[in-house]
Amino acid sequence: MHGGIVDTKLPARPNLEHLRSQAKTLFAQWKHGEAAAAQAFIDHLPKAKKMTPAAVRRAAFRLTDAQSVVARQHGFASWPALSRHVEQLRALEGEWRFGSQEVDGVVMSAAALSRSRLLIDGDRFRMESPEAIYEGVLTIDVDVTPAQITTEFVEGPEAGQQTLGIYEVTGDRLMLCVGLVGSSRPTAFAAPRGSRHALQHLRRTSARRPENVTGGTPQPEPAISGEREDPSTFDVPITPLMRRLEGEWMPVLLVMDGKPMPDEWLKFGSRTAVRNEMKVVFGGQVMVHAKLRIDETTTPMAVDYLNLDGRQAGIVSRGIMEWVGDEVQFHIAKPGGSRPTDFTASDAGTLSKWKKVKS
Repeated sequence: MHGGIVDTKLPARPNLEHLRSQAKTLFAQWKHGEAAAAQAFIDHLPKAKKMTPAAVRRAAFRLTDAQSVVARQHGFASWPALSRHVEQLRALEGEWRFGSQEVDGVVMSAAALSRSRLLIDGDRFRMESPEAIYEGVLTIDVDVTPAQITTEFVEGPEAGQQTLGIYEVTGDRLMLCVGLVGSSRPTAFAAPRGSRHALQHLRRTSARRPENVTGGTPQPEPAISGEREDPSTFDVPITPLMRRLEGEWMPVLLVMDGKPMPDEWLKFGSRTAVRNEMKVVFGGQVMVHAKLRIDETTTPMAVDYLNLDGRQAGIVSRGIMEWVGDEVQFHIAKPGGSRPTDFTASDAGTLSKWKKVKS
């Protein structure tokens, strides 16, 4: 990105006046014949690349040449490209509230969005929503149309992941279209069903620099504990109970690590199963992808999940399930955790209840 230069070396919250000051200082050092300044011109200014230090000191460089050196030192092809980048970061700063959001073809209600906000300070962001807080770093490319944005999550459920998107900012209005984690970068501002894209319209409620937006603190990658089993042990006969679990289910209740998901968010989730393979999806994002093995002789029935994706692939999660009329509920421990004994929500697993979607 950035005119063919990929890695930028800007400070966390770049300031154009500070960058201009750097260029003026470099220009003054060059005029005074400082060797380090001459070498900076040789290293970063194309027309000085083949010059000797003595020739650089005799050259008729101008302040614009020093600005070009500073831009290239920070990973940009030119001073105008650097200026556009920094000015656009400043244009994104502040507190933003969601006006609307469509995820994979599903439009979220105003009530579901009312408690969410996006805070941006330079290239650091914090996304606050009822289900989690996400923090990280954003990178933009304003030299393409539409402008591109890449978010790298440092803290929160998506830590270590990134999303690819496009955006358009007009005054206090921001339109974002981003691919869910693992998805492609959108090419248009649309999020139809099956795209795994999210289209968001936001309104700035404050242009002041938000407080405590640090971008998060990188956490050590947690060790994944738990049993690994031969996947072939999950090639089980498809019983009538398995057939009953097939199809699409909507959540009635979801409590993760002791925290209930707000009712208005439940409508954006689904559980689908074919034979003994199932997926749980919320807002277009796959939360669980696993094969099931059920012991129907126990009360409550014992269920094992063989996780199929991500760092937990191959790890088994232990749980229980039971029917409540036409609904089914599960209590699944975290990978490596002990199998729950009842359906009381805990901070060490996920309690969920589902109802079948009528075809």
